[in-house]
Amino acid sequence: MIVRNLEECRKSERYVEAENGNWDSTRLVLSNDNVGFSFNITRIHPGTETHIHYKHHFEAVFCYEGEGEVETIADGKIHTIKAGDMYLLNEHDEHWLRGKEKGMTVACVFNPALSGREVHREDGSYELADELEVRHKDGSYELTDE
Repeated sequence: MIVRNLEECRKSERYVEAENGNWDSTRLVLSNDNVGFSFNITRIHPGTETHIHYKHHFEAVFCYEGEGEVETIADGKIHTIKAGDMYLLNEHDEHWLRGKEKGMTVACVFNPALSGREVHREDGSYELADELEVRHKDGSYELTDE
């Protein structure tokens, strides 16, 4: 059994911030837990817009706090997301994710599992874990594109 505390993980290498400041994510379950998925708590900051296109991953997202919206690029459809709503990117849907005035906090499940340090590439995607080399050094992660 694995037990982890969200606030403790936010003080560790499991905490990742977007380079542009749009979101932060605490990766509670990762690929090295060997359960076939990863689980994150992500905060989408107010007034932000992030281009996302998970070409290699499926993601289920449950909003439990705040409000935002998802705009699917293929059809321009806008989905308001509020506490209690779930959305599933079951077709590798390219989209814009926006945080409304108070932002939103979501629980995310990824398949395949994330390795832990992913950030969105220019095209909105994450690399596959097997495209990255993860080295453990003093309890931290180092990623390379080798």
